[in-house]
Amino acid sequence: MDEKSMKPNIGDALGIEVLEVKTDRVTGRMPVDSRTHQPYGLLHGGASVVLAETLGSVGSHFLVAPDGKQAVGIEVNANHVRGVRSGWVHGEAVLQHKGGKLHVWNITIVDDKERLVCTSRLTVMIVSGPEKKSHA
Repeated sequence: MDEKSMKPNIGDALGIEVLEVKTDRVTGRMPVDSRTHQPYGLLHGGASVVLAETLGSVGSHFLVAPDGKQAVGIEVNANHVRGVRSGWVHGEAVLQHKGGKLHVWNITIVDDKERLVCTSRLTVMIVSGPEKKSHA
């Protein structure tokens, strides 16, 4: 999945940037602004969850796509421990388990001062890739 083949998505709407993808680690960032605020001017917890799931899902995609498989998130949880009003939050997803059917990622999100904002865990299920259309 390269940037040219990706369709517009929620990550685009929130300004999420994937910065680095390695075999067992993915990093990215998201702005804290009107796109990601809740009504009181703080980072919305749901936006943090979108960042967490995006990073883990991207990591799993790059692990399984070469085998023609897809990765779909099936469970995500998050603990929000610090409010943020502006700047950026920075996420790091680290692979904890790589099985044939499931991947588990731990995601840490920090603010610009590297203070913990959110900690999350994502479980990803590995499924068969899309059927290729025959032109016969």
